[in-house]
Amino acid sequence: MPGENLSRDEARERAALLSAEGYEVFLDLRSAVGDGGGDGEPRTFRSVTTIRFRCNEPGASSFADLVAPGVTAVSLNGRDLDPSEVFDGSRIALEGLAAENELVVDARCAYSRTGEGMHRFVDPEDGEVYLYTQYEPADARRVFANFEQPDLKAPFRFEVRAPEGWTVWSNGAGELSDGVWRFAETKPISTYITCVVAGPYHYVTDSYERVSQDGTRLEIPLGAMCRKGLAPYFDADDVFLVTKQGLDFFHDHFDYPYPFGKYDQAFVPEYNLGAMENPGLVTFREEYIFRGKVTQASYEARANVILHEMAHMWFGDLVTMEWWDDLWLKESFADFMGSFGTVGATRFANGWVTFANRRKAWAYRADQLPSTHPVTADIRDLQDAKLNFDGITYAKGASVLKQLVAYVGQDAFLEGARRYFKRNAYGNTRLGDLLSVLEETSGRDMAAWARSWLQTAGVNSLTPQVLLDADGRVAEVALLQEATVIAPAEHPELRPHRVAVGLYRRTPEGALERYARVEADVDGPRTLVPELVGAEAPELVLANDDDLTYCKLRLDETSLATLREHLAAVTDPLARALCWSALWNMTRDALLPARDFVDLVLRHAAHESDIGVLQMLHAWTHSALVHYAEPGWRATGGRLLADGAAAELRRAEPGSEHQLAWARFFATAASDEADLGLLQGLLDGTASIDGLDMDQELRWVFLEPLAAHGVADEAALAAELARDDTASGKRHQVRCLAARPSAAVKAQAWARVVESDALSNALVEATITGFAQSSHRELTAPYAEKYFAVIERVWAERSIQIGMDMVRGLFPSLQDSPKTLDAADSWLDAHEDAAPALRRLVLEARDDLARALRAQECDAASSASSGQ
Repeated sequence: MPGENLSRDEARERAALLSAEGYEVFLDLRSAVGDGGGDGEPRTFRSVTTIRFRCNEPGASSFADLVAPGVTAVSLNGRDLDPSEVFDGSRIALEGLAAENELVVDARCAYSRTGEGMHRFVDPEDGEVYLYTQYEPADARRVFANFEQPDLKAPFRFEVRAPEGWTVWSNGAGELSDGVWRFAETKPISTYITCVVAGPYHYVTDSYERVSQDGTRLEIPLGAMCRKGLAPYFDADDVFLVTKQGLDFFHDHFDYPYPFGKYDQAFVPEYNLGAMENPGLVTFREEYIFRGKVTQASYEARANVILHEMAHMWFGDLVTMEWWDDLWLKESFADFMGSFGTVGATRFANGWVTFANRRKAWAYRADQLPSTHPVTADIRDLQDAKLNFDGITYAKGASVLKQLVAYVGQDAFLEGARRYFKRNAYGNTRLGDLLSVLEETSGRDMAAWARSWLQTAGVNSLTPQVLLDADGRVAEVALLQEATVIAPAEHPELRPHRVAVGLYRRTPEGALERYARVEADVDGPRTLVPELVGAEAPELVLANDDDLTYCKLRLDETSLATLREHLAAVTDPLARALCWSALWNMTRDALLPARDFVDLVLRHAAHESDIGVLQMLHAWTHSALVHYAEPGWRATGGRLLADGAAAELRRAEPGSEHQLAWARFFATAASDEADLGLLQGLLDGTASIDGLDMDQELRWVFLEPLAAHGVADEAALAAELARDDTASGKRHQVRCLAARPSAAVKAQAWARVVESDALSNALVEATITGFAQSSHRELTAPYAEKYFAVIERVWAERSIQIGMDMVRGLFPSLQDSPKTLDAADSWLDAHEDAAPALRRLVLEARDDLARALRAQECDAASSASSGQ
């Protein structure tokens, strides 16, 4: 039988044959503590699963999924089966099925250190053990036998025996009886959103109450948990505040009561994702608990994720896609609803600015890769599904939904959602199920809209074209639409867009403000906007003002010249964010030299009031210098950035979040003796900047460049770990150790990641980050050839999550020369039969490198033409 990679065809065949009626799962997790394996590490836990299911064709054969080191016993309808004959390591063969069946599997399942399945974490601070599960898309089979596909939903009843003194949580409410935690049966849900969290977690409770218009009272028990070591930093009150605001908001808009009883939220260690929408027990990465001072952008991001996962209770959990082709039916909606709810329900009123600046940047990048795909994707198997949790499925899909709301109206959109929930509750759906209700509520042809926006790939660009008459007034405004061509064989797709066109001029006081705005429907390569004829001549034209559509915004020559001098004078935060986004996309597309983008940031970023935009600008500027600037100018650009960041650090209001943002950016740019001396002085107290609080997280931020430039040695990093002997401190130390400028250090880091699987997922990520320092291009050059020699073996031997992290993180992007591009092409040519998911990752990294080389040529040409 095939291995772990379930195909869509297999899933469809099984769904046509079987229907799941219920699961009973017993897990014995007592082996999580103490000695459990030959090398001192607990290896396995007992998992006993009973599945009741029906078969439409008695006598037929099928299979159950289980990825486990061993199976002790299997029985089907009371008949004992020989595990060695029916279990191949990933599937259990089921032959001679009856109309009604009961399968019992007693297995030894493995604890995970990769964040997949049953993850086991030992806290170095106190030795406590913490467990949690993470399954999406298909890792529940690492914990219990099941039918691992989203359309075979069933109720689940879990029982867990845990070490004494532990608490256990699952999707339903639980209680401890006779040493076993027993949990209420769930509603019918998919396997990938079942969940168990167990350990000595710090747990805080609250409750949510609501009375509907008909007098019905709804009460939802709330809980939030984290490791004991993080309890002093856990601001559960704010988590509960956002949670209650979200529950109010979604109840008001969805008209369908939260269907899963309690609402626990677990912040867990070494988590691969941002969060996961397990009904009744949402899991989050514990980095959302802030050990040091952070900006409001971090709190906004956490609120957005809380509301994103909450929206999934309806979009994804109550109503679930049939197969991963329609992953967008949950992720695009949740991503849109996260921002929609953040703006509508919380204190973060500028959530759409963040969406335009941060989320869309993710989408634009993904939609220009050779692996781009329609929002409704062609998902052939589980490896395809794993890689499609990307910027298209999330951020582009959310952007398209934002456009849809503008197209059909918010009321029609939300009424469609309400009907969708009520008609498909606890069921599975496809694209057509959603389109049909939206057609009902809006009266519009949703099929044509879906063909343009959901079933084609690529991003359009919109460029304004303005002609003036003899009096200097607007004679014509046209919007020019172009399509991104990903491959020569593909035809460019020009889409219909509903946009707002904004004209801006400076006021006598110097503010750059909008004085005219019209909405227009763009269709085809050139669209006239006659409503703007006769207006005063603009200094700036935004072709997608208010960010209504999904497109790359281009600038005409006049607008670009205006922004070079007056970008900081744009008073509207969203308009300003759109300008920055346009400039960044032009830099990535080799239309604006990287040094020009750096100059724009140095001249205008200090006046940016939105802290999230400022932090994004810092990240973009770092990327511009590392990847897009001409290599010969990098040292000059780095000096400009370090000096500029240091000046703004000292100029910022003491204790402000802008001061903190500039301090962090200064650390990324610091390179010479004076820079590093200031960082060292701030660490040891011999220097100070008024208002800058050197908390533990900021100390580690400063230590990384000190390590990378050879100032902080192994002893200094060990001393810092002694000061911060925690799980977070260990991750920081591992990253800094790998960042040291030594060939021996790089060899050791490479070996620990590539030649050994002893590191956990979090420490693999930390090691890779430290290894790939932009200032260490010569030190990491020998590993370019080694990378292409090992990636196929890595992909075959490691879990898909670790494989993804390694193939992406170790790609030799810092060896930015045509030679590396040729090496990537040679590997792709020689490995046409490699796993499609692996080829996709290499193709994406290769495309990023090719883009960087084009941008460097643009930057070099700018230098030559200006005589620099």
